[in-house]
Amino acid sequence: MTIYLDAVWALNFCLDLMLLMLTQALARDSTRKIRVVFGALVASLIVPVTLYFPDSFFTSVIGKLLFSLFIILCSFGFITIYRFFKLLLLFYFTTFAIGGGLLGLHFLFSNPVTLSSGVFSTVNHGYGDPVSWLFVIIGFPLVWLFTKARMDKHVIEKIRYNSLYSVTIQIKEKSFSTNGYIDSGNQLNDPLTKKPVVICDELFLKNWFSEEDLQLLQRASESFDLELIPKEWEHLVQIIPFQGVQGSSMFLLAIRPEKIIIYYGDQKIVTGKVLIGIQFAELTKDRSYHCLLHPQIIQLAAIHSA
Repeated sequence: MTIYLDAVWALNFCLDLMLLMLTQALARDSTRKIRVVFGALVASLIVPVTLYFPDSFFTSVIGKLLFSLFIILCSFGFITIYRFFKLLLLFYFTTFAIGGGLLGLHFLFSNPVTLSSGVFSTVNHGYGDPVSWLFVIIGFPLVWLFTKARMDKHVIEKIRYNSLYSVTIQIKEKSFSTNGYIDSGNQLNDPLTKKPVVICDELFLKNWFSEEDLQLLQRASESFDLELIPKEWEHLVQIIPFQGVQGSSMFLLAIRPEKIIIYYGDQKIVTGKVLIGIQFAELTKDRSYHCLLHPQIIQLAAIHSA
């Protein structure tokens, strides 16, 4: 059997480079790319060592562990012990995740069990079922992209759910609770009263409004016909002008609540100096929250011990 060392070395270098780049991306590390490339080159040296010195110390478990420490040191340097071992564990995580993903894809598309003359039989090609180079070259980047996309989405979801807080709104002496999301991009204020505006979707507002009232309010918002606002809500409805993303002037219907309570960590925020903007749609598809909170509320509200 002929082994093309240069080809194996080049393939191993590319795989190690992608693993180190994924480690850097997940760690949000600012190390220069050229140093990561150097680390991948060092990691690929295991190929000639394994081929020419199969019984060397670096082919043992302890040797591989020490070599992985050297790879991280060459790729990212040493600043603190915490950062070093964080990168090391992420490197192992990405290696196992990518390797497991490739094996999963391999066995998904392979057919190790066949049916012949009513008898099930297994196919065995020597020591296990080999994985072709073409499969690795194509499958590795796909699994790499999938892993990175899922981890990035997980980080975003974690940030989002860490920003969810219990909210209670009281209107017409009726109180209902839901989850609210503190949106740093929500800077909407009433230009007259300077009150911050909290956006609530219609799914949550159905606790106070009937279906007919919401339809009338939506028609009033779309046509700017204030005569359509239900009589029992006229004294609580307010029109808020604002500028849309494209620079066009728009209007938002808002309700003046009696008070809003936000349970912010171990604190209880109570304020009545706020307006409830009506969103005639769901704020999020998974319905994890129904209010977009204004960050200014944290500054304006009176804070009491929960």
